[in-house]
Amino acid sequence: MPWGDILIPTFSEEELVRAEGYRCIAGLDEVGCGPLAGPVVAAAVVLPYPLEAPWLQQVRDSKLLTAARRENLAPLISEVAVSVGIGVVPAHTIDRQGLTRARRLAMKLAVERLMPPPDYLLIDYVRLPDVALPQKGVRNGDSLCFSIACASIVAKVTRDLMMVEMDKAYPGYGFARHKGYMCKEHISCLRRLGPCPIHRRSFQPVKNCSEIRDETT
Repeated sequence: MPWGDILIPTFSEEELVRAEGYRCIAGLDEVGCGPLAGPVVAAAVVLPYPLEAPWLQQVRDSKLLTAARRENLAPLISEVAVSVGIGVVPAHTIDRQGLTRARRLAMKLAVERLMPPPDYLLIDYVRLPDVALPQKGVRNGDSLCFSIACASIVAKVTRDLMMVEMDKAYPGYGFARHKGYMCKEHISCLRRLGPCPIHRRSFQPVKNCSEIRDETT
């Protein structure tokens, strides 16, 4: 439902699915499609029903929340969840398989790590043809569907923490600040240092990195 110009996620999709007889319903979302470095990370979240908690009204699409609010909500979501699964697809697999397949693979891995296994999937926009479960791709799901919004928060916080660790492994690129996304700082580091092992070499700014560096010498 909208609140001003902001969409507030509800349990409407989950309730429709429960009316069909499904009980273990997982919301799925992935993050990290746009960065030049690091993995795609997906989260699958199964929530209890009914769910009552003082923080429910704070949940939004992760992109609409501050980092501090996401970091506060993620452990609260995980604490009440029936199950949480995380799927990670690294940069070299993204390069080999392409971004679309990598996104679906990350979500498939997240589903496989749920215990108990779900009987229905609510996914942000897409469908997973390689997962033999009833499912629905919900348009604007991370803004409208509560379990998908929770998955988006858990996935975002998980990936951000991974990129902070990557910053320690590959210092000098600023991964802890920009999380691998394209920005002036990141491009400047690429020109100066060249790509590191977690850069997506099939992405154009990284692919052209040697030429970019030549232009500056």
